[in-house]
Amino acid sequence: MGTDVVIVGAGHNGLVAACYLARAGLDVVVLERADHVGGAAVSAEVFPGVPARVSKYSYLVSLLPQAVIDDLGVDLELVHRSVSSFTPNPGDPARGLVVHEDPEFLRSEFARVTGDPSEAERWAEFYARTRRMADVIFPTLTAPLLAREEMRSRIDARDWADFVESPLGNVIESSLTTDIARGVVLTDGLIGTFADAHDPSLRQNICFLYHVIGNGTGSWDVPVGGMGALTGHLAELARGWGARIITEAEVTSIDAQDSGARVCARIVDEDVTFESRFVLANCAPAVLDRLRGRVPRPPTGENTGAQIKVNMVLSRLPRLKDATVDPEDAFAGTFHINENYTQLHDAATSARAGNLPAPLPAEIYCHTLSDPSILGPELRASGAQTLTMFVLQTPHSLFTSDAPPTREELRTAVLATLDSVLAEPITDCILRTPDGSECLEINTTLDIEASLGIPTGNIFHTPLDWPWAMTPDEVGTWGVETDVASLVLCGSGARRGGGVSGIPGHNAAQYVLASL
Repeated sequence: MGTDVVIVGAGHNGLVAACYLARAGLDVVVLERADHVGGAAVSAEVFPGVPARVSKYSYLVSLLPQAVIDDLGVDLELVHRSVSSFTPNPGDPARGLVVHEDPEFLRSEFARVTGDPSEAERWAEFYARTRRMADVIFPTLTAPLLAREEMRSRIDARDWADFVESPLGNVIESSLTTDIARGVVLTDGLIGTFADAHDPSLRQNICFLYHVIGNGTGSWDVPVGGMGALTGHLAELARGWGARIITEAEVTSIDAQDSGARVCARIVDEDVTFESRFVLANCAPAVLDRLRGRVPRPPTGENTGAQIKVNMVLSRLPRLKDATVDPEDAFAGTFHINENYTQLHDAATSARAGNLPAPLPAEIYCHTLSDPSILGPELRASGAQTLTMFVLQTPHSLFTSDAPPTREELRTAVLATLDSVLAEPITDCILRTPDGSECLEINTTLDIEASLGIPTGNIFHTPLDWPWAMTPDEVGTWGVETDVASLVLCGSGARRGGGVSGIPGHNAAQYVLASL
């Protein structure tokens, strides 16, 4: 079967690429091994009999460029959260820090929780610096790669030295004085990345950079309808422009040459071969190697998954130990649990020794406070809420060791870290399914690997790269190229990949269009 473009994987990046290429008049086929589109950006009723469509793996939107939304006419409503975060003080859980956009409110909060109102000014100056970098870097993510020195020339020299050339812990410690503020900042360098603040690899710096540059603001907004609403709409747009999206189509091999490619797939019970001018691989590079008959490089601790994803439905929000804070404020933003700076360091040390951190450092938010549309009408009227939770400093090696934590041990640890900051047991609030089961789902890196086909459960597919060219031959490329002209990366494993961004899909499409 002949076609212009075959896209392997109907995740959000593959669908963005399909939209651009089909709209340009190319014959596009998207092959998805699952029976639905969306990849890691899906909404699902994960608890039988409970009409709550949770974002199963990913949760918020920051990096999806407004330019892509406008280009494709994506019907996406995002809800901005004025409360950025809530962080209980581990030494005194009866006092928790609410980070709000209002500077005067923030000053009073730092005074109340830490006794140091000046920390609010230091906080504001720190994020003014990241905002300056975001203004420069983010617009370049959907253009050919700039040389490292060119990017450096556009950024304040002090900012470059502190955020790009020195471990993130140095600038955090020189900018902020309280353990609680330092911890809130560091978490953005650790989502999906196993590292310490002073890791010499600087992978925590790269992860942090992606978290704070989204659309020039770093604001993480709530997608109305959940992640599945975004990917479902992208699929509708792609089909409207003529793309063929085939589910239950598992690609079995790819033979790519500069002049074109052959893609073999098993579609339901039939073997089908596609001859195409281009193949866009919206899969992990290790998976692509296997499909090409190559032996993937074995993953190391530096490029494996590093998080536990927990989904919950509650009958109501629990009470907090800090009775001065409304639970709706605490849970609407990012709720940091046991994520002070010292605790994050201790958790990394524990995990390196092969132990599940205790307490678990985690962050949660309540989607339904911003967007109740993901609940059925009766469930919504009952006051039920969803909780999405990411556990940090839990590398894949913990789950592949000779004595990995059991499901019950993970459940106990998750509940214990929540209970440490609540005025009542979280189990008193967890909704039950009609058969009496808890609405509590825990996904480890092994679960993500098995469900999504992402080796080691790495949500970024590979270690994140700096968003500029690191060698002369990369300058002016799209960061999606491989060793063969017809074969292109369009997933999180591309340079400037990772996160729910659509950027690799956009850049892969631009590569194809430029090649034509």
